[in-house]
Amino acid sequence: MSKVKMEKTSPKDSAKGENSENESVEDETASISTTTTSRSKSPGSRRQRRSRTHSKTKVNRPSYKYDCHLKEDHGQAIFGVAFNHLLGKDQPLIFATAGSNRCSVYECPQNGGLKLLMVYADPDPDEVFYTCSWSYEQKTSMPLLATAGYRGVIRVIDVNRNESVGNYIGHGQAINELKFHPRQSFLLLSGSKDHAIRLWNIQTHVCIAIFGGVEGHRDEVLSIDFDSRGERIMSSGMDHSLKLWLINTAEFQEKIELSRTFNANKSQMPFATIMQHFPDFSTRDIHRNYVDCVQWFGDFILSKSCENSIVCWKPGQLHQHLSQLKPNDASCTIICEFDYDECEMWFVRFGFNPWHKIIALGNQYGKVYIWELDPTDPRHTHSSTLNNIRCTSIVRQTAFSRDASVLVWVCDDATVWRWNRRNSETHTP
Repeated sequence: MSKVKMEKTSPKDSAKGENSENESVEDETASISTTTTSRSKSPGSRRQRRSRTHSKTKVNRPSYKYDCHLKEDHGQAIFGVAFNHLLGKDQPLIFATAGSNRCSVYECPQNGGLKLLMVYADPDPDEVFYTCSWSYEQKTSMPLLATAGYRGVIRVIDVNRNESVGNYIGHGQAINELKFHPRQSFLLLSGSKDHAIRLWNIQTHVCIAIFGGVEGHRDEVLSIDFDSRGERIMSSGMDHSLKLWLINTAEFQEKIELSRTFNANKSQMPFATIMQHFPDFSTRDIHRNYVDCVQWFGDFILSKSCENSIVCWKPGQLHQHLSQLKPNDASCTIICEFDYDECEMWFVRFGFNPWHKIIALGNQYGKVYIWELDPTDPRHTHSSTLNNIRCTSIVRQTAFSRDASVLVWVCDDATVWRWNRRNSETHTP
């Protein structure tokens, strides 16, 4: 495959399948730590923490072993990484990275290494991609990759043809995260610096809903996530808040159905986008600084800020169903915290594999923390840390393959790292 030329000053090594520096140099000492994130500036001083329940952690030998790493030839920070979890268990392990104005797609061969499959270069050399997310074309089942960043434009890329098949402009500023619906592959969620969240139909190219306004986020939306059924959205941002938005209501379901048949060429009026000003739940009691990563864990939430811990918590009371939440009730229950060290910045995001209950988060010095959760009690975990003496840059994001056999992370120095699970007898549920 031809190599994409660099738009800016490039290092000697270009992104390639097998890195020439595959010698394994490991520090397999296990320990516990805590982290936080930053893309361009460090947040303000941290406030004093409240007393909380911390996870009962057993320190173990690292469950992952270094395989290889490479450096992408643009030489800029890589902010996003995502595995394609929609592929079958007999298909190759595929992931994508987002950094500079590039989206690169790699395969993880069974015998190790990294194989570069495709590089998409945005036509705007000033673009900087922050995030990427996988879906597929419903008629052909061909893989689609959505990416966005600094310019506030969403690109939906046909990976097989390496071309953009959808461009979405609506956010007024940068887009910090994208997520596809877990069950309806045509629904794409975006969170932006313009304080808003948008829900798109990428088949008919319409914006179904905008979440924000009166009681929405008061600053950048940094992270968003669908729950496993695609009925609820959790968002977080620079305003220190976490907000729950329900999309399983009759109004939303009707609007989603209408979006599937809407044809702009045949309609005299634009699509009637829902303006959702009021979240179904909101709290600022979990974190006291930027909340830059949030993911669902069943009915629990995993979120992190600039306070050196990932917090596992639940809206409302522990045994209260989320449907029983009252609009003005901001109460929440903290289950436990997972602590880490040396990450005094924002926009560093953890990876979570919900099928194998495992979390990975990197810090500003290239160390990655692993927590393997006890399915019966999230407070009981097995933890370890991963080190390689050549990995010294900020780890921006981590990602697991669906079967958890491979862990990948990306760094500010344009490097991509692959680690393999030691016990290879891992099966996808």
